Amino acid sequence: MLYHVGALWRLNEVGLLASAARISSVSGGSITAAWLATVWAARGWPSHGVIPAGDFETTFAQNICRVADHTIDVPSVLFGCLARAIGEEVAERYDRLLFNGATLQDLPDNPRFVINASNLQTGRLWRFSKPYMEDYTVGRIENPTLRLATAVAASSAFPPILSPVRLSLKESEYHLRPGFPKPVNHHPPFTTSPVLADGGVYDNLGIEPVFKRYTTVLVSDGGAAFKTIPRPHTSWPLQAYRVLHCIDSQVRAQRVRHLMDGFVSGERHGCYWGIATDPGRYANSPLPCDPRKTAKLAAVKTRLRSMPRDLQKRLINWGYASCAASLESNFPQPGRPGASWPYPDQALD
Repeated sequence: MLYHVGALWRLNEVGLLASAARISSVSGGSITAAWLATVWAARGWPSHGVIPAGDFETTFAQNICRVADHTIDVPSVLFGCLARAIGEEVAERYDRLLFNGATLQDLPDNPRFVINASNLQTGRLWRFSKPYMEDYTVGRIENPTLRLATAVAASSAFPPILSPVRLSLKESEYHLRPGFPKPVNHHPPFTTSPVLADGGVYDNLGIEPVFKRYTTVLVSDGGAAFKTIPRPHTSWPLQAYRVLHCIDSQVRAQRVRHLMDGFVSGERHGCYWGIATDPGRYANSPLPCDPRKTAKLAAVKTRLRSMPRDLQKRLINWGYASCAASLESNFPQPGRPGASWPYPDQALD
């Protein structure tokens, strides 16, 4: 969540954020993206140029930091077990801290924001956006009025603790498009009770909603670094948990390789930066970073728990610095403004 704030900060400075056609997100990145979308629509930010730096920081970045001041996961588990589902409790807390009842219809028309969850019933991607939400094997609901907080809770419902998020829908809400075959899973309970989990389960980079439409792609990866273990557990539950981590790591690596292959072949343009990337791998880095400091930031657990403000600032600085380095190394543009730490008191050099 915080790492992407820094990346968006730099993208705004160089004029790339406001010119984006589509912003796709999964997991913790969906908290950041959904709040960016809410502010964008409310403030009437432009679809080109640069969003005013002061407005960007005060209305967007500072409120994300306010979310990071709170612990969300443990209270949600406790209250969710006692009263309602855990996913619903997470959504309520998101709504109180950020979204204040906003729905998918409160998203801006441009850029198109797509919030992604994984449908555990079909093994496919469930997409939330302003024009529609759908799993293509289930069907499409046009102009959905679902609460934005619920969409974000589904996208960030990390299994097994925070998932699943169950939607309660009516079959009459779906729109069957003329000339298209009826989706194979267009019947209850697929249509009426979708069971959703973290979007990263299906697509841990959130790139599927952009790959088929766009050739210029910028990817910010805040996923936790894979840790080596000299003595893995051999008990069945812990071994299974480790196996799932290995599978996730390989799927993520494969998506990154596919992305990089496209850049090398010239099929696509753009760049990639990740929270676990060694800063020494960038050919040009406007803000030198100590790899020991960035490695510690990559190892921060991806939990929804209260975080000290100094650590928040360092994560934002690292997102900013790694984005700036990747842009300079792999996606250079003339006349780009110089980079400077968002929070100089927490510089990483």
